[in-house]
Amino acid sequence: MKKHLALTAAALVLAGATGCSGSASGTDQVKIMVGGIDKVIYLPAKLSEQLGNFTQEGLNVQLLTEPAGAQAENVMLSGDVHGVVGFYDHSVDLQAKGKCVKSVVQFADVPGEVEIVAADKADAITGPKDFAGKKLGITSPGSSTDFLTQYLAVKHGVAPESYTRVKAGAGATFISAIENGGIDAGMTTDPTAAQLVTTGKGKVFIDMRTKEGTRAALGGLYPASSLYMTCEWVEGHKETAQKLANAFVRTLRWIDAHSAQEIADKMPAEFKGADETLYVKAINDSKSMFTADGIMPDEGPKNVLEVLSAFNPDVKAKKDQIDLSTTFTTEFTSKVPQS
Repeated sequence: MKKHLALTAAALVLAGATGCSGSASGTDQVKIMVGGIDKVIYLPAKLSEQLGNFTQEGLNVQLLTEPAGAQAENVMLSGDVHGVVGFYDHSVDLQAKGKCVKSVVQFADVPGEVEIVAADKADAITGPKDFAGKKLGITSPGSSTDFLTQYLAVKHGVAPESYTRVKAGAGATFISAIENGGIDAGMTTDPTAAQLVTTGKGKVFIDMRTKEGTRAALGGLYPASSLYMTCEWVEGHKETAQKLANAFVRTLRWIDAHSAQEIADKMPAEFKGADETLYVKAINDSKSMFTADGIMPDEGPKNVLEVLSAFNPDVKAKKDQIDLSTTFTTEFTSKVPQS
């Protein structure tokens, strides 16, 4: 499935996405790169398609996939796609680098990530204070799992040079890294986390799938999965941006009103894998992360800035100059019809 998705993404990216064209029937054509389309944290993207919400808005949305948000943002900045389903923190990081990107729909107000340790090393790693000398798995350098890993280490007094960040991807590659000792612990999402816990191969010791767990780990809410787009594109395509907001918020409301089993029933078979029960558990464990309205939580952007500036030299240097009000918008989500 992943090979097929990657090939599909490559073929579609080659087609280019320099604008937002309409078909002969007036349908808006939009390309969106997802930072791992089979991750539960980005479930609203595929579910919106499955529920027919894009079509209802007169949108022809092509969902592409990259394994990590860092690659996804690069594809958008190069102009090959119109937007990214990824973490909001990239909008803050990119502003520090002189680029204007904003969250148009905020899917979640917490990361939906967990730090999980190999079961045979659970006694030696019980918290970030134990990161020194360890190999820690991240999706890829520059990804949000990388950002959060670095922050947790700094917060607990562990110097960057005292541990190793290892590109472990997600899903099968992450699980393999845990099993063969390639990493001692790492940050991942469901359904990867559910697989490791259910099989007894991993143990969660930091859980940022809930508000309580996120506040404990990061000092406040950390708005994460979102639809983000360049400021220029949003300003030039407000009608299409509103249609995207309508579709995604309708999906978020549907998630809020339905059970994990009902959500799983709407997803393609290849997303569920061989064990549908495990997939339902993964959705249930992460479902509370999603907002019901797509609106940025008030405390979120400031806390993201505090987290990033603790370890990110670009953000730290520009912290007082970053205008958080331009890193997200509620212009479109606030106008989504109630019905």
